[in-house]
Formats: sequence, C-alpha cells, structure tokens
Amino acid sequence: MNYQSGMMVKGEDKPCTNAVVFATEKEAHEAGKELLSRWFVPYDHTVVTTDDPVNYRFNFEEYRPELIEKGEIDAH
Repeated sequence: MNYQSGMMVKGEDKPCTNAVVFATEKEAHEAGKELLSRWFVPYDHTVVTTDDPVNYRFNFEEYRPELIEKGEIDAH
C-alpha cells in the first residue's frame, strides 16, 4: 500500500489527489502540509491510500517532495 496527499476543497465530497505517490504515510502527510502552505483553495489535507506505484519521496531536510527517477524506483 502506498500513500497520496489529498486536498480538501470546498464543494468536493472527497479529497482531491494528483499523481504524486509516496511510500510512507509520513511522507504523504508532510507533503500535504507543505502543499497546503502554498495553496489558498484547499482548507485542509488528509492522507489517502493507493495501489499506484511510488514515484516521489519527501525530502525532510529541504521540506519538499522530489521526483524519483525511473532507475531509482526499482531500487527504492
């Protein structure tokens, strides 16, 4: 199981997600917090599970998500 950040937007009955997928719940949570700090439309965020493959990791030192290059995904 993998994780995504879900943005809560007025008028939507479920979290809105994109194609960014993390290996851990903690990464998805922190990515959601970071995104919420830059966006004005969402009023909250949550973490949702997905079967989609992991394609991002969260860089806690720089506090931002990073794309995992194709060769790195197999090693992740």
